[in-house]
Amino acid sequence: MVFITGLFALLFYAATAILLGGLVYKIRQYWRIPTPLKIPTTPAPVTRTGVVLRMGRELVFFESLFRANKWSWTFGWMFHLGLFLVLACHLRYFTEPVWEWVVLLQPFGKYGAFAMVGGLGGLWMRRLLVDRLRYISLPSDHLMLALLMGIAGIGLIISNVTHTDVVAVKEFFLGWMRFDWGHLQTLPVDVALLAHLLLVIALMVVFPFSKLLHAPGVFFSPTRNQVDNARERRHLAPWAAELESSDK
Repeated sequence: MVFITGLFALLFYAATAILLGGLVYKIRQYWRIPTPLKIPTTPAPVTRTGVVLRMGRELVFFESLFRANKWSWTFGWMFHLGLFLVLACHLRYFTEPVWEWVVLLQPFGKYGAFAMVGGLGGLWMRRLLVDRLRYISLPSDHLMLALLMGIAGIGLIISNVTHTDVVAVKEFFLGWMRFDWGHLQTLPVDVALLAHLLLVIALMVVFPFSKLLHAPGVFFSPTRNQVDNARERRHLAPWAAELESSDK
């Protein structure tokens, strides 16, 4: 298991580098895309404060999705709420001592995992059963859903059926984070755990380059982050301002 432990440590280092590098690259790409026109989706706020509140509602309550389709909103919100609970509960593997609010959330972790699976199942069924969604769905959409379903499903199996040595898993990740290779805890011999970790590594690698990267994209969407004040204030993109100044 020493070889497998070292292999997983290297894979997690590589996946973390790809994840962080990919996020920086994609966010920089979003940042540099020009927005030459004023195109907020109306009714839109007419002040910056209103835009901030609108973005907050969009991020927390998925406001536009709620208006568009109640079933997609229900399953999507269920999945994201479950994902938040599961990720928050997993922080216990990366912190010592464990933060108090993380300890308080632990009893809700299992419910979060069930919510994840239920939400993903609903979203996947809609892509398979609703004609217009099936028509626009790509193989990558099903692959992402299968990947997330696999992570959540195997996590539930580990938590409720097979169980694993969570103390050893925590020691592994604490040593991994501290680059303490000399005292790196050996991972438990557990097929379900290794499969779960492999799927997480795969998710970390594909995340920055897939549709799953929609959360940071919301901040850069001109239909969401622009103030509806086209009649009061002229919108001038930086590159257009440079052209105007050069003409003078």
